Amino acid sequence: MLSRSAEGLYWTGRYLERTDHLCRLLRVQVETLVDRPVREIHFGWRRIYASLGRLPPGANVALGGADDDLTLADAYTLADHLTFERTNPDSVRNGFSMARENARQMRHCISAEFWTTFNLAWLRFKSRRIEEIWKTAPETFYTEVSRDIDTLGGVAATTMYRDEGWRFLELGRYTERAMLMLALVLAHLAIWRRQAGESVRADDSWSSLLRVCQAVDAYRRRHGVEVRPARVIDLLVNDPRLPRSLCHSFAMTVAELQALPIGPGPMADARRLASQMGTALRNDWPAGSSLDAREACLRTLQARFLTFHGLVMAAYVGYDADGAPVR
Repeated sequence: MLSRSAEGLYWTGRYLERTDHLCRLLRVQVETLVDRPVREIHFGWRRIYASLGRLPPGANVALGGADDDLTLADAYTLADHLTFERTNPDSVRNGFSMARENARQMRHCISAEFWTTFNLAWLRFKSRRIEEIWKTAPETFYTEVSRDIDTLGGVAATTMYRDEGWRFLELGRYTERAMLMLALVLAHLAIWRRQAGESVRADDSWSSLLRVCQAVDAYRRRHGVEVRPARVIDLLVNDPRLPRSLCHSFAMTVAELQALPIGPGPMADARRLASQMGTALRNDWPAGSSLDAREACLRTLQARFLTFHGLVMAAYVGYDADGAPVR
């Protein structure tokens, strides 16, 4: 497969996963606006921006500081900034738009059904504005966008030919899912520690993390209704049966790499590194240790996964040309 096609499909998968992830975060967040304490609402906004590595609009201090940091911009402004703001590269709109642009450039590699479904979803999204969705139930809007992306995944799975193009689309999805999970858990843990002793209850904040990751039912089946931080982290990181767990994402990344042709150089190194990370997660995860040990392990994995992404790019993308896929 041409490197340009491989890169375009890889980034299509990544941007779709990123858009869905942010929609789930925002859906849970806007639901807290109804009846939750102010500190819990602020916790959610800090978690979103910290996981993205960005500051909220109007804030000139680091996230996680005093509550006054977020009084500079209300929930309406923050939701607009994260959803429709064109100048925010991490907004839902920009993620969806870049996924579609990459798919448009790769139309020769995707099915007609996938492209048609993609266009219909994009047309539904681009006609909406924050003023409109805020008047009724904004959480419904985010649920609908996530459902559209789930539908796209289903259409791709049932109509796309299982060639290298499909593998790169899936590789992008699971690479992004792993990186987002690492960033989210680390951001949540850091902000939760900063707010220790405040009125944000531990079980409420960690329950919201389970909801974002669609893991509430799985947690209750394993541990009951009592929510403990260590158990939440262990489930989200190291349970291979949970579709959004880090362990599952690593396993799927390795599977997609193994299905691709291998040669000497960066791709072989990427496959080797992915296998090593998966093995380390299964065998060396500090399940019986402290939260500090878990955090240290996650930060190590985060650094290694960035190296992995660089190896994938080096293996298939060795140019800087006009018309290249959008990153």
